[in-house]
Order: sequence, then structure tokens, then C-alpha cells
Amino acid sequence: MLSFALCLPFLAMAAASPGLETLLQQAEEARSSDPHRFQRLLGELEQHIDRADKAQREQIEYLRAYGFSFRGHYDEAIRHARALMEASTNPEIQFRAGALIVNTHALRRQFTDGLRQLEQTLTLVDKIQSAKLRHHGLGVASYLYNQVGQYRLGLRYADRILEEEPDARTLCFANQARFDSLYNLGELPFDDDVVVEAINQCDASHETVTANGIRLILAKKWAESNRRKQAIALMDGHLKEIEETGYTHLIAQVKAFLAELLLDAGEYAAAETYANESLAQNTPGSTSSLASAYKTMYQIAEARKDSETALVYYRRYAEADRAYLNEVKARELAYQMVRQEILEKSQQIQRLDSQNQLLKLQRKVEKQAGQNTRLIIILLVVLLATIAYWAYKTKRVQVSLKHLAETDALTGICNRHHFTQSAGRTLSQCERNGEEVAVIMFDLDHFKSINDRFGHPAGDWVLKQVAQVCQSLCRRIDVLGRLGGEEFAMLMYGCDLRSAIRLAEDCRTRIASIDTSEIGQRIQVTASFGVTSTAISGYVLQRLLSDADRMLYQSKAQGRNRVTAFRAASQDDGEASHPPEASWTEVAETQGARPG
Repeated sequence: MLSFALCLPFLAMAAASPGLETLLQQAEEARSSDPHRFQRLLGELEQHIDRADKAQREQIEYLRAYGFSFRGHYDEAIRHARALMEASTNPEIQFRAGALIVNTHALRRQFTDGLRQLEQTLTLVDKIQSAKLRHHGLGVASYLYNQVGQYRLGLRYADRILEEEPDARTLCFANQARFDSLYNLGELPFDDDVVVEAINQCDASHETVTANGIRLILAKKWAESNRRKQAIALMDGHLKEIEETGYTHLIAQVKAFLAELLLDAGEYAAAETYANESLAQNTPGSTSSLASAYKTMYQIAEARKDSETALVYYRRYAEADRAYLNEVKARELAYQMVRQEILEKSQQIQRLDSQNQLLKLQRKVEKQAGQNTRLIIILLVVLLATIAYWAYKTKRVQVSLKHLAETDALTGICNRHHFTQSAGRTLSQCERNGEEVAVIMFDLDHFKSINDRFGHPAGDWVLKQVAQVCQSLCRRIDVLGRLGGEEFAMLMYGCDLRSAIRLAEDCRTRIASIDTSEIGQRIQVTASFGVTSTAISGYVLQRLLSDADRMLYQSKAQGRNRVTAFRAASQDDGEASHPPEASWTEVAETQGARPG
């Protein structure tokens, strides 16, 4: 989707140099409709910048920053726009430069910085007299909220623009923002006529990039409703004009999309060509098209039985797909972070207001001695309520942060750090009380193959199910944790070795009985266990984990899907102060089929 900040014509007029003014007007009109002509006009303007007045210089500097952003030179674009915003005293220039920074951050996927800049830029909106610039601010908000996945907010800002009957160019951009929101919300109109009408309106306004951005949305809708041939014909028929825009982000998206459709149609050569061309257009913010293109190349190589090439592209696809998923999470986190910052600023303002009110009340008390008692009571109540409220809020935040720091985000059980701390405290208490403690460690068998064959979502589902099995066997006084990857540990309070073996065997059986039909796959889940107790290994957590881990790998070595316990060997009377040497003894193993 093309940014609003890259599309709105400049409104400030300067009358000192008619020749320059004509060039400026032509450059503004050509920016998004004829990029090549825009670059030529910008070059002419830069040659004559010495005879421009202040307003014209600022407009040329804005166009220069815009040109950097359009060509993908985002660092230069932000540097020039920020310098312009700080140097200018014209609110319209500041507003427009700020909007360009917002959208350039969005194109670079720096959403936290973009949202912060958006908040700062929108504070100027009440100073803007022009309806076009006001629409511009709403468009910036709509575009950015769509980018961070807040499509309802994006739709709301786009609809506000459309309600005010904007000019033809702004109407084109607002329609694209609106259709982008509706598509991602799954609410795009069933009737294509309204979308086609918007495309025709953009074409009439010579907004090639925006028109084809809407075409891409329509083509995706057609592809999802099994109208792939129409989708291919639509985008292929306009590919030349898309390439002529030089807008790399859109070119990469369209070619990656065409490669997917042609692959489904069995046209491997054409799909390979488009996928390679999409990869060649790779720019910051193109992670989705990059992952799509690599996936297409991997599937083509696989279809051609070229396993070596398929493996290379699969790895690149996996990396790009992981980057895309991380980007989605980063966008959501950026929105939440900035939203929290805004909330904190608002609360800070409220606190300052409260402090001001208290000062006013204090002065009033000094002037009205007769009302001292009543006012003091009021002040105390307000103060106590404020303290109680912020104490409550602070406690809630502390509890939330503590939970995040102690819990494994995927399974909801203790992470390694919290498990180590809790287990250490439990061992110290049991050592003082003379109570025995057992440690059970296990590792899922062939877990990597589950991720490789069925995907990481399936692997994550298995880890969650295993955690639930363990939780059902543990008491509140026991400690359960995920040590990392597919490795888990349980510290059983007041449990001897024999009981721990039975518990581990029960856990092994339940894990092997996990029904994976819920995710539509048939996966055999098994685990290898190692067990020890403080009667053998002592009360030092590191020794307990080490001994249990050795038994776990003994289970792995003897065929997996079994339980092996750590047994103490005989020792001399003079060695009672040291943990006994140990021998490894297998105490339980599965009678069923072993995992592959």
C-alpha cells in the first residue's frame, strides 16, 4: 500500500519566483502519478535552489526527502525530513514533513518510531487550515494503523476522510486505505463493482501506484475465491505500468503474488521468473513478499525433484517466514508499547493536574480559615485515594512483570530461571526438615522431526499438551519447568526414588497417549526420562539435574521412550560425607513400539 505521506500535493504557495513556482507545481502533480518525470523536475529545481525564497526552499527540501523515500533510501529521507521539520516555523511544512517521517518509518517496519512520530505530528492538526492537509493527517493515521494490524482504527480514519468528500486524489488514497482495512478484516464487499469503480477513479487521477495497489487487493480476493485465472490476468495485464512506477515495494508484492498463482497453475518457468524478479526487488518492509518468493522457488525445485536446490530455498523461506512472523509480533508490540506510553503520559498529566488542584486548595485554605477543617479532610481523602489508586496500579504492573519474567510464554509453566530459583528454595527447606526430594527430567524424542515435517505450530501444540500432562501430575508444592526447547524437569517435594519412578512412568505413558487428531496430523509423541533423588544425589540442585540428565541420555541411548533411574553404588564408611559414586540402572521402559 502506498503511503499517504507520499501522495498529497503541497499546499503552501510562494510568489517570489514564478518560474520556480511552476516547476514546483508540476513536481507536486507528478510525484505519485509520473515518478520518472518527477525525478527530472526535482533535478531542475535543485539546480535553481539558490534563487528560491524560504518557502520554496522548504518545499524543495520536502520533495527531495520524498524522492529518497519513494526510491527506498529511507535513512536519507528521514534525515532530510527531520531537519526540515526542526528548521521550519511553518506548521504546514512541519506537519507534512512529520507525516513523511511517519510513513518512512512504516516502510522500514520501525513501527514504534512511526507511532511516536504520528502522535507528535497529529498535535499540529488543529493548526492546519487546509482541508487537504487535515485529510492528509487522517490518511497517515489510517495507513499506519493498518500496518500495525489495527485495521478497525485504520478503517475509522479512512471513513472520516470519505465522509468529508475529499478531492479526487485524496479520494483515491482513502479508498485504498479503506479496502486494505476491509480486506484484512475479511469484510471486503462481495460485489466487485465498488472496488473496480475506485480503481477507475484512481486511473482517472493518474495515480498509477495507488490504482494498482487496489488491483492487488482485488486480485487477492479473486484468488481466495478460486478465480485465479482472472487474478493472474488482472495483475499480469498491468505489470508493465507497475514496473514503470519504480515503486519497489509494490513491484515485489505483485511479482511474488503472480509467482504463487502461476505455480498453482503448473507454469513453473513463469513462476520461477517472477519469483526471482520479486527477490531482486527486496527492500526493507518486503518480508512477506520475500517469504512468498522463496517458498515458490522451494516448491518449484521440489516439483522438479531437485532436492539440493529445494533444501537451499526451503531454508531461505524458513528464515524469511520467521522474519515475517517476528515482524508481525513486533508491529503488535510497537502498538502496545506506544499505547502504554501515551497512557502513562496521560496519567502523568492527570497527576500534575491533581497536584495543581491540591496547591489551589491549599491556597484557598490559607485564605478561608473558617473552612480549614473541611478542606483538610477533602485533601486527605483525595491524597489517600490517589495513593491507593497508584499503589494498586503499581502492584498490578509488578505482578504482571513478575509473571512474565517467571513463566515460559508458550507453555505457561516455569521458565528455566524461575524453575532453578524455586527448586533451590524447595531443596533448602527439605534439607533442613530432612525430607527427601526427587527430580524427574525428560526430553521429547525426535522433536525436531515434528517441527520439520508438520511445522512449528504443530510443535508448539505438542509442547503445550506435554506441559498440560505434567501439570496434571504435579501438586501445588512441586516445581515444574521447561528448561529449554523440548526439555522439561519436575522437582517432587517429599517424594522418594521409587515413587518418582512410578510418577515418571505414568507421565511417559500419558505423553505417548497424546491424541494429535485435533491439529489434523497423526504424530507419535514420546519422551525419554531420567530420575534421581536427594537420597542418592544430595541436595545440590546442579548435582540433581546433572544426574537426572545423565539418566535421560541413558534412556536416549537405550532406545528412547523409557524411564531410567540413578542408583547409588556401595561406598566405604569413611566416605559418608560425600555423595556416593553411582551406577546407571534402567528401571522402566515402554513395551510399545519405539519412535523412529
